[in-house]
Amino acid sequence: MSKKKKKDKLEKTLVEKILDQNKIKYRQAQFATHEDHGGVAQMDTSILEDNEHLVYKTLVCAGNKTGPVVGVIPVTEHLDLKKLAKVSGNKKVEMLPLKDLQKTTGYVHGANTPIGIYFNHHFPIYLDEGMQAEAEIGVSSGEVGRSVFLNPEDLARFCHADFVDLKE
Repeated sequence: MSKKKKKDKLEKTLVEKILDQNKIKYRQAQFATHEDHGGVAQMDTSILEDNEHLVYKTLVCAGNKTGPVVGVIPVTEHLDLKKLAKVSGNKKVEMLPLKDLQKTTGYVHGANTPIGIYFNHHFPIYLDEGMQAEAEIGVSSGEVGRSVFLNPEDLARFCHADFVDLKE
């Protein structure tokens, strides 16, 4: 491989190394990001055109009985907190406050990933059932602007996650 080729390849994130160790096939992706008016990094998904529904966001909540619980839904959708509470055995779940996110998961807003969260903390993870219809979906690879695309069944197996209805 030429030096030029090596330079063009993205250095692997911890999540990608975890996937390699577990022999899970994936492909790397990088997205442009920008800060919203609150200074929070947002992914520019315009390059995805009609495939934006294949990119999933990882939302961390606090359950009144279980503590942290994670819902993974398309970036185009909203999480139904009542549905997540019911499937996770809680009466109520709330979005984890932004100030608590990094100390709870180890990831900053925009970089949370079900793979890294499960690997490091074994929090309960619930995947939106709609991803089962896809051959490949994208989740964060643990860094803002970086994603991995993989088979949703492989993701569910690794994270010991159930497919459930999570969308509003």
